[in-house]
Amino acid sequence: MKIGLYFGSFNPIHLGHTIIANHITEFLYIDHVWFVVSPQNPLKKKNLLDYEHRMRMVQMAIFGYEKMSVLDIEYGYSPSYTIHTLSNIEKKYPKNQFFLILGQDSFSSLRKWKNYKIILNKYDILVYPRLGYFSDSVFKRKNIIFLKAPIIELSSSFIRDSIQKGKNMKPMLHPEVWNYMIKYKFYRKK
Repeated sequence: MKIGLYFGSFNPIHLGHTIIANHITEFLYIDHVWFVVSPQNPLKKKNLLDYEHRMRMVQMAIFGYEKMSVLDIEYGYSPSYTIHTLSNIEKKYPKNQFFLILGQDSFSSLRKWKNYKIILNKYDILVYPRLGYFSDSVFKRKNIIFLKAPIIELSSSFIRDSIQKGKNMKPMLHPEVWNYMIKYKFYRKK
């Protein structure tokens, strides 16, 4: 099977994430998208909800999508390095072919990743568009595919900041994720 690995903090997961994952499974040659929740991205020093809460919200957001799953493989890694996770995934699921799914914002920082050259040489990378980032990358390679996918101008940081300011972000989140966040008062001023 061809599996797209969608790495991220998902702090929180929003409709933009599921729209991109759905687009990839419906319009590309990818059979399934696995969401990989990162406990702590070494390049992002921000306050994250506990891993368990973010995992739970991803499960809620993708419930009912037959071509999407969440892969609980990075728990306990802090920081988490994509190269280590990819190696573990390949050992655990040797019959699958894996593709990385990255937004242009994440792709633009690829050179900062641990062992990024190995990732570039070993994996196909599916890059979805983000406003303000260009597809004419310094990495001119056949295994880097810039997708013609919907541009979703929505980010987890925008949602967090807006909630902290008392804004209603319900339309941008799966209803169960929104209710879960309300229940636990996530991202609210303390």
